[in-house]
Amino acid sequence: MLTSTVMKQLPRASTRSLRRPIQAASTRLQPHRLYHETPNSRASVETARSLNPTDPLTNLPPTWSPAPTITGNRPQLDITKQVFKPSYYQAVAEIMKLRSKYITNRSVFIEGSDMASLLLGLGATRADLDALQRVSDNLYSDPTLPFRRSRNGRFCFDFSTSSVRRLEFQPFALSVEEDFKRHDSGQIRVFDEVQDELQLNTAFQALLVFKGMICHGVATAQRPRLDYYSDKWVCTLFNLRTVTTPSILGEPALEGVHTDGVDHTMTTYLGSENMDLAANSAVTFMHDMNEETGAKYTEIKPQNLRSRVQHRHFLDTLLLVDTENKHSLSPVLPVDGTKEAMRDMLIFFTRRPVKKDGGGHISESIDSFRPHGELPMEVPLFLPGKIYGKGQ
Repeated sequence: MLTSTVMKQLPRASTRSLRRPIQAASTRLQPHRLYHETPNSRASVETARSLNPTDPLTNLPPTWSPAPTITGNRPQLDITKQVFKPSYYQAVAEIMKLRSKYITNRSVFIEGSDMASLLLGLGATRADLDALQRVSDNLYSDPTLPFRRSRNGRFCFDFSTSSVRRLEFQPFALSVEEDFKRHDSGQIRVFDEVQDELQLNTAFQALLVFKGMICHGVATAQRPRLDYYSDKWVCTLFNLRTVTTPSILGEPALEGVHTDGVDHTMTTYLGSENMDLAANSAVTFMHDMNEETGAKYTEIKPQNLRSRVQHRHFLDTLLLVDTENKHSLSPVLPVDGTKEAMRDMLIFFTRRPVKKDGGGHISESIDSFRPHGELPMEVPLFLPGKIYGKGQ
């Protein structure tokens, strides 16, 4: 086992370790027509491009390139097809109870077994629940952290259409201004994209629907230069594997105490290998906003500690209001120090869009709402408080 003394001596290696090739997966597209496929949507995207000639991504392939050959269809999550099932209403009722706790406490933790029942009630399949546990095996090396493998993807919670859909590729950045203090703060980072293997998984899609149900309409402290009048929210999804080896310590939050620069953060545990849960591996600590940004979890002031949780079981999930809770994590410690230890997570960062007013937000030029042309995905949402009429 790694002692605290040994942990301090482990190097923070800096570039090309932990690379792992990935096998190409067949492309699976939706068999039905949704917002991103409509002529109106395509016209609006091309208009946006013409009005923004300085777009830094103009040299990327056109948004509306020919669709790849469909090698197989896969049923997508459609909550409207669950309305005659008692399990759906049971899931909705339980989610509304969790939503009430979230509004009151500004965070909520859901045990994995409970989350599995909720996802199944929303229409996820058991086969996709099983597949979700293996999706992290197909990750690439991280652009700035040698102990991490990663992919990401951008999604739009569109409350005007009551759907969540995949957005085009954009780089990613977080700044010190957003309470994120690390060696790569302020850098524009490019991650490999999440593929259909994850985004067309109905359990993953149900997690998106779940987050929309919890967070829709919840008032929070506001961040500067975000548009809180918009009915479209950006959700940046990270699939991450943190790895500790005999020579490198894997830290899920190398940055120490931080926020994620968003309004709502959700973290879902997919699994681990050789991780010593009894030694307090990967414990999440939630802090008062007065805690010093960048402080290590070992340096936090007791009076600023609000709570702690540990993701231990498949689908254990934490939601927190990111503008009102700083947080930090302990490292991934191995049971057997001679072997790799790893921890797999899905991280959902959700915020309002950046104002396009030249105000200087680090993500202003990389915050588009154009749908993804090559990896489309869109599923319906259930919105609390909305009255659904006939045919909806």
